[in-house]
Amino acid sequence: MNKKTIFWAIFSIIIAVLTVWAVTAQSRSFSFDRLLELLRSSNKIWLLLSFASMLGYIWFEGLSIITVTSSLGYTKSYKRGLLFGASDVYFSAITPSASGGQPACAWFMLQSGVPAATATVALLITLVMYTLALLLSGLTALVFNFSVFLDFSRLSKIMVVVGSAILLILGFFFLLLLIRPKILYNMCIAFNSFIRGIGFVKFSERLDKKLGKLIEDYSLCSKLLLGKGRIIFRIFIWNMLQRISYIMITFFLFKAVGHNLSHSLKALVVQCLASAGSNCVPIPGAMGAADYMLIDGFKQFLSEEAAINMEVLCRGVTFYGSVTTGLIFVVIGYIIIQIRKKK
Repeated sequence: MNKKTIFWAIFSIIIAVLTVWAVTAQSRSFSFDRLLELLRSSNKIWLLLSFASMLGYIWFEGLSIITVTSSLGYTKSYKRGLLFGASDVYFSAITPSASGGQPACAWFMLQSGVPAATATVALLITLVMYTLALLLSGLTALVFNFSVFLDFSRLSKIMVVVGSAILLILGFFFLLLLIRPKILYNMCIAFNSFIRGIGFVKFSERLDKKLGKLIEDYSLCSKLLLGKGRIIFRIFIWNMLQRISYIMITFFLFKAVGHNLSHSLKALVVQCLASAGSNCVPIPGAMGAADYMLIDGFKQFLSEEAAINMEVLCRGVTFYGSVTTGLIFVVIGYIIIQIRKKK
């Protein structure tokens, strides 16, 4: 773990503490004792389902990646898939705009014997399908309960619209990189010229030697993958199931603490829109932005105290729970890799 990773991990913890403090300080009637009592009296079956759904969020991420790698002749290991998904989830959560997830996942893929070109294609197609699934879940939420969007504050509405637009643009850009490898090649050439210009001549020369072969392999992998319609459809399904797993955590938690079906379904819609609206906020884990949108949405049908209780509970599982679980898998995976290297 390098210094940059440690910095973002510590920075994320500080933001998390400040976010929880800011959220709970909004209501004088809020207390952690009441929240714990709510958990103690909850339906344990629904609670277990929420945690199972959280694990599904990580599992389907990895399944999407190994579907690509196995179709191109590389690892089919579900254990490796779980590690790939966990690394993406964890490092995305502790870096701004989820920028660290793909590089970290790529590192674990390379350590597992997946070539760089294959790893790049796998991560790009997963990003495209993840973006599509995120937009589709938000659109479905709007179709089934548009009134929830209308009842959001002006700021939340703007975040949903701007966030969705950014996701659409990014999704289209990632798709272009898959369809037109020359665009990626030109970007790499520009980056190489930049680092050469600032004095990293030796690194630039090493990169220049590998770049041609890497792009050639990348182009081949991209063509092979895009020619397999069934594989593309399976990748989309896994990403859609990942999104469903994520938003269902909120539904299960609402049911666990005794809310009726109507409130639980509205909470699910709020979660869909909050995910779309906060996903591109340049703060690790969209902390603060996602919390604001969830409270804003929950207050449409809950009291202020209940809305804050449910927001803390939902974020505790959807975000902090998945990040902690991802970290555990990443640490275990890293230790195993280091042991195998020594052997």
